[in-house]
Amino acid sequence: MIILIECMNIICIHIFGNTSIDNWYYHKNEVLLAMKKRSSERIKQQIIQSILQGKLGIHESIPSERDLSSLYSVGRPTIREALQRLERDGWIIFQKGMPATINDYWKQGNLMTIVNILQLQDEIPDEFIVYMLELRISLTPTYIKDAVNHNRVKLISLFSSLDELKDEPDSYAIFDFNLQQDIAQLSPNPIYRLILNSFKDVYYRMALKYFNDSYSRSFSKQYYEALLESILTGDIEGTEKITQTMMEDSLDLWKKKMNGGRNNEE
Repeated sequence: MIILIECMNIICIHIFGNTSIDNWYYHKNEVLLAMKKRSSERIKQQIIQSILQGKLGIHESIPSERDLSSLYSVGRPTIREALQRLERDGWIIFQKGMPATINDYWKQGNLMTIVNILQLQDEIPDEFIVYMLELRISLTPTYIKDAVNHNRVKLISLFSSLDELKDEPDSYAIFDFNLQQDIAQLSPNPIYRLILNSFKDVYYRMALKYFNDSYSRSFSKQYYEALLESILTGDIEGTEKITQTMMEDSLDLWKKKMNGGRNNEE
């Protein structure tokens, strides 16, 4: 404990410099809280991995705080925080007077459940890209139609950097996410933006994989240009239709790529 306190002293002085006693204790507590947060997040991720690997089964009870504290060599407050994070993200459920149990996360989870799964994947599975493209088919045409209807001039300005778009996966991934996020912001319904925000890091990783194919980039560039032309003419219904068609074609294109370049019917 003495060694830990001395390490904390060195860290605080290194980061914050010489300061008053009150400020020193304040910053020291900040560092301790940050360390605790990192520990609870790490434990949360390890428990999720155990669930995904089947070591902790659906509807099984989570080990007690005492047992988890011993297993991970941390205090019970850190374990409690990790469990609260798991509950927030849809992995477990607390019942009064009973141990926490594992949710059937595909049925009882939430958006953060999906984000957690994908964050723990070294590579985004092809099937998840299919799921996300299907989700876009349901959402994107609607919020683009809303944006055209309510903020057409601002929507047009979002395409100002289109001519500067480099033919590189990274450039397309960044441009596409920023475009979708900004268009959703122009819709009167704030839920669209919140959904996209939840998938920000995951979306970028998936987009990199999708845009790694040169044809996908070329196909998307044609869509951006057609979409802009439709917005410029004020064709609200046409803009929605162009978006719907493009989303469906993107899904077919990705499925064909998963199938080794063959049509699904073959």
